[in-house]
Amino acid sequence: MEFRRTEVGRRLIVGGDVDAPAGRVWDLLVDTERWPEWGPSVAAVDAPTRRIEAGTTGRVRIGGLGIHLPFEVEAFDAGAMRWRWRVAGLSATGHGVDPRADGCRVFFEVPPVAAGYAPVCRLACRRLRRLAEP
Repeated sequence: MEFRRTEVGRRLIVGGDVDAPAGRVWDLLVDTERWPEWGPSVAAVDAPTRRIEAGTTGRVRIGGLGIHLPFEVEAFDAGAMRWRWRVAGLSATGHGVDPRADGCRVFFEVPPVAAGYAPVCRLACRRLRRLAEP
């Protein structure tokens, strides 16, 4: 883990290497039907489209709590393989994939105030790796 300055301020970066093409991991990150498979805190998603884009809104059901929280994708760049959202009106995690010669690196940008969420993001990285690798 490291801290990095982003367009929305300083963020804790939690990431993991994946032995799969970046596009395969990106597809998992933007497909709302797949979020519960890799997102430890996500039990279900209600969104108007399966694949997110800038401005996509919906609700995410938080596992264990059974509550639905509204979300909005506030930044989306398919070319750079990055997106960021707001959950319940608060700036939440950024998501991204960095292509590499031997696969890719998936990462989450966590606001410092939510640093306690880093272990959840680390688990998400491991789940994404299991889903994406052959």
